[in-house]
Amino acid sequence: MKAGNQAPIVVSGARPTGRQHLGNLHGALRVWLGLQNEYRCFFFVADWHALTTDYADSRSIAGSVGEMVRDWLAVGLDPSRVVIFQQSLVKEHAELHLLFAMITPVPWLERNPVYKEQRQQIADRDLSTVGFLSYPVLQAADILIYKGARVPVGVDQVPHIELAREIARRFNQLYGPVFPEPEALLSRSPKIPGLDGRKMSKSYNNVVLLTDPPDEVDGKLSRMMTDPRRVRRTDPGEPNDCPAFVLHQVYCTPEEIDYVMKGCRTADIGCLECKKIMIKHVLAELEPIRERRAALRQEEVDGVLETGTRAAREVAARTMAEVRAAVGLTG
Repeated sequence: MKAGNQAPIVVSGARPTGRQHLGNLHGALRVWLGLQNEYRCFFFVADWHALTTDYADSRSIAGSVGEMVRDWLAVGLDPSRVVIFQQSLVKEHAELHLLFAMITPVPWLERNPVYKEQRQQIADRDLSTVGFLSYPVLQAADILIYKGARVPVGVDQVPHIELAREIARRFNQLYGPVFPEPEALLSRSPKIPGLDGRKMSKSYNNVVLLTDPPDEVDGKLSRMMTDPRRVRRTDPGEPNDCPAFVLHQVYCTPEEIDYVMKGCRTADIGCLECKKIMIKHVLAELEPIRERRAALRQEEVDGVLETGTRAAREVAARTMAEVRAAVGLTG
C-alpha cells in the first residue's frame, strides 16, 4: 500500500453466498489480492444487498457471512492491510442511502440496463420492490461513505458506477463538494464457466468450491461439459467451443495449451485425458487454500470482522458528519 492515507481508496463488496467457488476466486478475489498492495481497500459482506432479491428467504444470510470471510482470509486477503467488514453493522450506509434516495430521479434507476436484465432473468421472485429498484443507490452509498475513488467491477457493472458518479455530482451541486466521483477499475479476470457450461453459480448447482476435497474436485471437473462435437472419442473438436478449455487457458502452461489444442482438433487425445492436464493445476492451487482455511479458528474470523467493522464505522461516521452539515441536518 502507498504511504500514509494518500493511497486512493478502493471499495468493493460481495453478497454473502457462503463458501466461495472458482468463479469467485478468479472473478473477484484474485483482483482484490492485487489491489490490497497498492490501495487503501474496504471490502465488505453485502448482506443488505442480498435482501434486494432474497428478502423472502433470508435465513441463510447470517451463516453465510462467516463462511465467506473465512474463504477470503484463506485465499490471502490480509486484514492488516485491508478493512473487512459487514455492511449491515455500519448503519451509516443506510442513512446515506436514504439521503441519496431523496435526490435521485426515478428515471435514472429505471433506465439502468442491469435493472432491466435482472428483472427478466430472475423470474421466480417478485422484484417489483423499492429495494430492488434502489439497489444502485445503496451501492453508491456503499462506495461514497468511504469516499471511494476506485471500484473494481466487470463491464456489466459499469452502469452502476456511472450512476454513483451522477449521484455524487448531484449531491455536490446541491450541497457543496463532499464526495469524489468514483471511477471503475475494469477487471480483466476470466469468466469461469460452471460444470454445465453456464456461468459458475451456486444457483445453477454447477460449482467447484474452494473447500471441495481433492477427489471431489477431480470428479466434478472430469465430468465438466466439453465441446458437443466430441460425441465419440474419435470425433475431432474445437477447443474454443469447449467450456473446459477456459480453465486450461487459466491454469495450463503454453506448452500444455498447445498440446491439448492440437490433440482435440485431431482427436489424438480424449476429453478426459485433456481435462486431467488442467485438473492437476486446479488441485495444486486449491491445496494451500484449504490448508489455510482449516487452520483458521472461528474466533480469528470473528475478530477480523469485528475489527474491520469498527474501523469502517469510524470512517463512515466522519463522512456522515460532513454530509449532515452540508445538508443542514445538524442540531
